[in-house]
This record gives sequence, C-alpha cells and structure tokens, in this order.
Amino acid sequence: MSEPKYKRILLKISGEALAGEKKIGIDDSVVIKITEQIKKVTDLGVQVALVVGGGNFWRGRSSEAMDRVTADHMGMLATLMNALALSDALEQHGATTRVMSAVECRQMAEPYIKKRAVRHLEKGRVVIFACGTGNPFFSTDTGAALRANEIGADVFMKATMVDGVYDKDPNVYPDAVKYDVVSHDDVLKYNLKVMDSTAAALCRDNNTRILVFSMKEPENIVRIASGENLGTIVE
Repeated sequence: MSEPKYKRILLKISGEALAGEKKIGIDDSVVIKITEQIKKVTDLGVQVALVVGGGNFWRGRSSEAMDRVTADHMGMLATLMNALALSDALEQHGATTRVMSAVECRQMAEPYIKKRAVRHLEKGRVVIFACGTGNPFFSTDTGAALRANEIGADVFMKATMVDGVYDKDPNVYPDAVKYDVVSHDDVLKYNLKVMDSTAAALCRDNNTRILVFSMKEPENIVRIASGENLGTIVE
C-alpha cells in the first residue's frame, strides 16, 4: 500500500451528519459508518484529530429568546455528547481515543492541553476535541481551525453535504460552478460559505490548508487520506 498523503489531519464533522435521516439526535448506523472509515485512516498510519458540531442536539444561534452566552454554552455541551458518542464507536472498532474538552468536565473528558493532545496523536490515539474554543460567540468551525493550527495538522478537512466549494449554492442554482482550488482571500472576499468568516480568516492568517469534501460518502475520508483529489482545496 502506498504512503498516505498526510501525516496528521484535523477532521471537522457537523453534528447534523451524525443524525442521518433522523435530522435530530444520533443515528447509530451513520456513526458506525463514519467511525469505520476513521479507523481505516488510522490504520494507514495517519494521526487523526476530530472536531464535531452539536447541531443535531442544539443550535444556539437560532434561539432568539435566550441569552446568547447561555445558548452557546448549551451548544458546547451538545458537542461533548457527540464527542463521547464518536469516542465510544471508535473504541468498538478497535481504535484508542481521547476526548479533550475546552470546558472542564474531568469525569467525562480530559482538559485540553496542546502538548498532551500532540502526544496522544503521536501514540496513534484518535483525539476528539469538544466544546469548541470554550468561549461563547465562536463556532465549532473556529474551534476546529484553532485546533488544526495548534496541533500542526497538515490539512483541515471540513466534511459537508456538498462535494466542494461552489461560487453559489448548488442546491439552488443548477449553473453553480465548483472550484478545484480557491484562495483564502477569495473565500472571504466572495463570501463562499466554506465556514464562518472568523474561522476562514484564522486559516488565512496562518496559511492553513483546508479541504472541503462531501460526507455523503464516508469512504471519502479514506480516499482523501490516501491521496485522491476530491473536493476543493483552499490554500
């Protein structure tokens, strides 16, 4: 088998992806499919860190009746639930995992410490980062961008429901054009909806390579790690 393309990746998965057709909560069959592919990537010798959203349980930004800080704290707890679910499924596939939280909850997760996270990765453990940055007003995309930079990931892989970055919404406009490669500046200039602007600017300022790809086929995770050109590169 050929050498994998990347040594260390940060994979960002949306909470909604874990819900599958149920649209809310966790679909065990979907989680099993995703974690099977992540385990295959680790078997290639790739160091894998994960960040998962919490939208399958709670979307704080859609709550206008609640204080934003409180709503965001609830969202952080939703990401922790998803992180624990992914950890359990990965362990059942034979992987060794560590959940690290930006918010202290020692009975369920380790506190996030950068050097400890890197050491876990070097030992072949899948590290799952929960609770975003630990601060309100920041998305899990921003948390993922931050962690990707901190751990020195070769690529920030952002799983979405479309197969890359388009000049406009392909679900609405049939003539939407897909980019194979696009610059960080153009993502911000043309508001290409890769991720929120804070996360995109953080990646631009630190020259973080982003790879946007479709999660509709979980096998894409292995294909990309093995060197196939899928999705859109932002660099």
